[in-house]
Amino acid sequence: MLKRASGRCERHLIKVTMDFLARLLITAVAVVLTAYLLPGVAVDTTLDALLVAAVLALLNAFLKPLLVILTIPVTILTLGLFLLVINAFIIMIASHIVKGFHIRGFWTALLFSLVLSFISSVFTSLAKKKE
Repeated sequence: MLKRASGRCERHLIKVTMDFLARLLITAVAVVLTAYLLPGVAVDTTLDALLVAAVLALLNAFLKPLLVILTIPVTILTLGLFLLVINAFIIMIASHIVKGFHIRGFWTALLFSLVLSFISSVFTSLAKKKE
């Protein structure tokens, strides 16, 4: 019984890891495509795009929830639009962390976050349809 349960846990862990890696690759491709489409955004190498995807994943997992909680009053007053500012801020932080990722300014970061979200959503939905 214990062996069967541990086998299920291992399969689940492998699936979760593969899903995370797939999302990371999708985001990296979306970063490259978004940088190609938008002026004021540059990604030097493919490795930099992968690093941007990983840094964004970490910032969204750890920093974003804290920022959302701290800015609840402003978010309510702006009917949720302040969340776009938080996303742009996270993009700007990522550009400071990853040396091969360059964003011209706040408005470019805001537009980058919107286009990146759209492209990532399209790629993710296409990947899920193939399953």
